[in-house]
Amino acid sequence: MVKQKTIKTEISLTGVGLHTGNEVKMTFKPAPVNNGFTFVRADLEGQPVIEADANYVVNTQRGTNLEKLGVKIQTPEHVLAALMGCDLDNIIIELNASELPIMDGSSKFFMEAIEEAGIIEQELNREVYVVKEVISFTDEASGSEIMVMPSDHYSVTTMVDFGTKILGTQNATLKSIGDFKTEIANARTFSFLHELEELLENGLIKGGDLNNAIVYVDKDISDSTMESLKIAFGKDEITVKPNGILDNLTLHYPNEAARHKLLDVIGDLALIGSKIQGKIIANKPGHYVNTQFAKKMAKIIKNEQRNYVPTYDLNQEPLMDINKIMSMLPHRPPFLLIDRIIEMSDSHVVGMKNVTMNENFFVGHFPNAPVMPGVLIVEAMAQTGGILVLSTVPDPENYLTFFMKIDNVKFKQKVLPGDTLIFKCDLITPIRRGICHMQANAYANGRLVAQAELMAQIARKQ
Repeated sequence: MVKQKTIKTEISLTGVGLHTGNEVKMTFKPAPVNNGFTFVRADLEGQPVIEADANYVVNTQRGTNLEKLGVKIQTPEHVLAALMGCDLDNIIIELNASELPIMDGSSKFFMEAIEEAGIIEQELNREVYVVKEVISFTDEASGSEIMVMPSDHYSVTTMVDFGTKILGTQNATLKSIGDFKTEIANARTFSFLHELEELLENGLIKGGDLNNAIVYVDKDISDSTMESLKIAFGKDEITVKPNGILDNLTLHYPNEAARHKLLDVIGDLALIGSKIQGKIIANKPGHYVNTQFAKKMAKIIKNEQRNYVPTYDLNQEPLMDINKIMSMLPHRPPFLLIDRIIEMSDSHVVGMKNVTMNENFFVGHFPNAPVMPGVLIVEAMAQTGGILVLSTVPDPENYLTFFMKIDNVKFKQKVLPGDTLIFKCDLITPIRRGICHMQANAYANGRLVAQAELMAQIARKQ
C-alpha cells in the first residue's frame, strides 16, 4: 500500500492566463487526506471551492474549463498534469483569477515549484482503481478514441495525426509516471497558424506570446496576418524557421506536439478523481474526448465502489474473538453487537456478527416478522469502529466510546435471523485526540445493507 501525499509548505507562482491575458497569482497549499485536488477562488466572496471533477467540465474549447455554481476555473490541465507527475494525492490550488497561468505552455514550472515546496507522505493509504477490463470512449465526429486496458502499472500512449505536412503523424509514450518530469513535463502547448488567426479574431490567447506556445505554420502567411501577429505578440519582426514554426522557439523534441498531447491526457484524466492502474491509449486525443472519458471512468468507479462487497474468509482464525473484544469494549450482552474482529490496520477495521433468532431485540421488534433494527446495525458499526480507536491507547479497558455525530445514514436491505453481518469501517480523517471519523458499511448475503458516516470519541472513565 502507498500512502497519500501532499506538499510540505505552500508556494506561489505568478503569470498570465493564455486566453484572458489576466495576471494571476497561484498558490499551492498542503491539503488534508482524502481532499484530492481542489481550486479556491480567493478573489471571490466566500472563497468558493471547485473540486477537480470531470462532472464540472462545461467547455473544452482550446482547453478544459470547469464551472461549479457559476464559479469558473479555466485551463487547469497543465497544473493537474504536474500534480499527477509529482505523484500527489491532495493539494489546494488558490487563485485570484479564473484562469491558471500559462507560464511557458508546459508543466515544467509547476513541477519545479512543487518540488521546491517538498512532498510528504500522509497518514492514510492511497486508493487506486485497478482496471479489470477494457474501457473506451470514441468521439464519432472527430474519430478520436481513448481507452484503458488492464496492466500491472500506469502508462500512457498517445497517437496523433494532425493532417498536415509539417507534423503528420506523431506518437509519444510514458511508461511510468516517474518519467513524467524528464520525458513530458517540458512539452509546450502548440497551435497551427490557421487556428491562431481564428483565436485572435475571437479575442482569445490574449496572454499568448512566442515564449508559451509553439506556432506551426501550416499555410502561407499574408502580409496582413504577419502584421496582426506582430501586434499580438508585441514583436517588431516575426519569421518562420526552416522546420515550419515561428521564430524565437526551439523544439525540445521532434515529437513535442505528441508529448504535449500526452501531458494534456494526464491532466484531463486527473479529473477522474482517482489514481488508475492500467494502460491508457489515446488516438487523436483532445480535451473533449479526454474529459468525456474521464466522466465515464468516474461514473464506473463510483458505481463499482457503491456496489462493491468485500469478501473475507470467515473460516480463518479471527484477529480478535469475543473474549478479546470484551477485554477492550465496555459493552456486554445483550448490547455487545459484534462477535469477531477479522482484520485491522491503522486506517480500517472489519468486524462480524452472526444474527440469530435468539437476539433480545426480536422479542419486541416485529416478533412475527423479525427484522434487525436499523439503529442497532449503526450501533454495531460504531462498536467495530470503537475497536479501531481504542487500539490507539495502551489501556482500552479504562475508556468509554461516545457518539459525536452520525451523518448520511442509509439502509439498503433488511437484516434477518440467519444473516452474517460484516462491518467495515474506514477512517475519513486520521484519529486525533481520541476522535474517530469514519465511513462505515455493513454487508450481508453479498450485498450492502447499511452505511453511515460516524464520528465518535473515547473518554477515560471517571
